[in-house]
Amino acid sequence: MARLKVEGHTSLFRDTVSNAVINSSTSEYRIYMSKYRAREQQSDELRSACKEINTLKAELREIKDLIKKVIEK
Repeated sequence: MARLKVEGHTSLFRDTVSNAVINSSTSEYRIYMSKYRAREQQSDELRSACKEINTLKAELREIKDLIKKVIEK
């Protein structure tokens, strides 16, 4: 597997077989991974908040229906 330097970048190489660009900088990789994990965590928190909101909506509908039944009596 031969690698060619990408012009203008010290840590980027191009794999001649797959034509992929490879970053050889471990510090840049760590920064990327921390940002990735932060995005994933934010996404998980948003999903959790949506589930909680939907649960509260369902409970509110149930309370509303019970109040309507009590008023009808």
